[in-house]
Amino acid sequence: MKFLDRTKIYVQSGAGGNGCLSFRREKFIEFGGPNGGDGGAGGHVWAEAVENLNTLIDYRYQQHFRAENGRPGEGSNRTGASGKDLVIKVPVGTQIFEEDEETLIADLDEPGERVLLAKGGNGGFGNARFKSSTNRAPRKANPGHPAEQRTVWLRLKLIADIGLLGLPNAGKSTFLGAVSAAKPKIADYPFTTLHPNLGVVRVGEGQSFVLADIPGLIEGAHEGAGIGDRFLGHVERCAALLHLVDGTQDDVAGAYQTVRGELEAYGQGLADKREIVALNKIDALTPEEIEERKAALSAVAKTEVHTISGASQIGIQPLLGQLMSLATDSRAAYREADAPAQANEKESWQP
Repeated sequence: MKFLDRTKIYVQSGAGGNGCLSFRREKFIEFGGPNGGDGGAGGHVWAEAVENLNTLIDYRYQQHFRAENGRPGEGSNRTGASGKDLVIKVPVGTQIFEEDEETLIADLDEPGERVLLAKGGNGGFGNARFKSSTNRAPRKANPGHPAEQRTVWLRLKLIADIGLLGLPNAGKSTFLGAVSAAKPKIADYPFTTLHPNLGVVRVGEGQSFVLADIPGLIEGAHEGAGIGDRFLGHVERCAALLHLVDGTQDDVAGAYQTVRGELEAYGQGLADKREIVALNKIDALTPEEIEERKAALSAVAKTEVHTISGASQIGIQPLLGQLMSLATDSRAAYREADAPAQANEKESWQP
C-alpha cells in the first residue's frame, strides 16, 4: 500500500427537496383545501476518524464526495424523504484545512471524533404550511435550500509516542526493525526510507509505545533539499524525539547540528521537545573511537549520549526503558489535562 499524507477533496451536501403545491380533490368533498407536503432535508457531509486506517491513499482515486438530495414533498401532506448523510472516514491524526491550506477546520486526533464539513439544505415548505383564516387556498410553495459546496485539504500527522530522527543512513530503519515487528526497507544507500514507518515497541508485560521513523534530513531540508521536511509533521505530536547519529562518520557533532538546525528552521515547537541522543553503529568502532566520538557529541548536545548498535542489539534495552518512561509520563500528563474537561461535561449533563 502506498503512503499518502496530504490530499485535496471536494465535498457537497445534499440540497433540500422542494415543497409541493397541491390541493385535495376527492369526490363529494367540496373545498378540499391545500395539502402539499414539505420537501425533505438534504444529507450532511461528515468527516470521522477511524482506527483501521493509516494513510489517505483512498482519496487519491476519489476526490469528489456528494451527499443525497432531499426528495420533494407530495400531495396528501406527504413529506419528502430526507437525503442520507455521507461520512468520510479518515485516519486518526488527520487535520482538515480550508482551501487556503492555512485555516484549520478540525484536528481529528481521537477515534470516533467527527466534524461537519457541509450542511445539508433544508426542505421547502408545501402550500399546506401557508393556509390561514384569510388565505384558504394558498398557491405558494418554497423551493428547497441549495447544497453547500466546499474544497478542503486533508493532512495526516501520525500518532506516535516517540519520533526517530537523524541524517540519511544513520541506522533509523535498522533500529526500528530491531526493536519492533515493523519491517522497513533497509539498504546501504541514502534515502532508503521514502515515507514514515510506525512500529510498536514492547518493553515489558503491558508496556509498549509507538515509534515513528521518518525519512532522513539533510542540510537545507527546510528549503526542499533531499526529500525536504514535509514529513516532520508526523513527529509534531510525539512526547520526545530519539536522535540517532551515525558513529562511523568523522564529524558526529556536525551531523547532530545539521539535524538540529533543520528542526529549528521547521518550527512548530519541534526544537523544544525532549530529546534523547544516541550514538549508533558502535559495533563498527574501537573502544577509543567510541569514547572520543561520544565526548564530542555530548559536548555539542549538552546531554547524556547513549551508545548503541541497532544491528547488534548493543545498549538497546536501557534506551528503550528511558523512552518508555517518557511515553508513560506524557500519557499521564495528557490524562490530567483532559480530566477537568471531562468533569465539566459530567457536571453540566442533565436528564
